[in-house]
Parts: sequence; C-alpha cells; structure tokens
Amino acid sequence: MINADVRRILETAVVGHLATLLPDGAPHSIPIWVDPEGDHIAIMTGPDSRKARNLRRDPRVALSLTPVDNPFEPVIIRGRVEKWIDGDAGWAIIDRIATKYIGQPYPREQAREVALIAVERQSVGMG
Repeated sequence: MINADVRRILETAVVGHLATLLPDGAPHSIPIWVDPEGDHIAIMTGPDSRKARNLRRDPRVALSLTPVDNPFEPVIIRGRVEKWIDGDAGWAIIDRIATKYIGQPYPREQAREVALIAVERQSVGMG
C-alpha cells in the first residue's frame, strides 16, 4: 500500500530514479516518469530496453524521488515489479503519465508497456 505522503508526491510531475540490477549484479539507474496506479507505482518502458530486461530477470527495484518544491522531502521506495501491462490498457496508463509530464499523450512511434511496482518499503523525508 502506498502511504498518503508518498502518493501525494507520486501524483506530481516528480522525476524518479529507478535502480535495477544488471545480469552481473551491478546496479543500473535511470530517470523515469512515475504515477500511482491503485496500490502500485506505474512506470513505462520499451519492452526490449535494458530496464525491462533487468526487471524481467529480477523484479526487485529501488526508486528515489526528490520533489522539486522540497528537496528535503525525498522519497525512498523499495519494491518489486508484480505485473506488466501492454496493449490498450497499457497505453491508457502511458497516456495518463505522459499527459502529466508533457501535457499530451505519448507518441506511438515506439512500443511501450507498463510495469507495476508493488511497494515493500517506503519512507519520506531526511533521517
């Protein structure tokens, strides 16, 4: 379950940094767009991206968010990808996320899908 303070930040256009694990166990971090989807956190990716390949092999993630209006209220999340959504249902989520960040639906030039992250640990703020 996403707590109210985390949800409030996820609902803004905050840029997240997602850490996944490479095949050799090394960390891989990438900036991403995020949005709550029920009790999960939705992210989008290309089906053949490094991020997607990492997550299919090992679904564990760490996600950090730093709100622009309060950098002293960082959000730290650990969880795992529980579900993948593609097709029309995926595009509905992708378009909602893109509209939040860029004010319009996501272009259709590239294949995209949604990964839903189940939150296992979450904290807000310093300390």
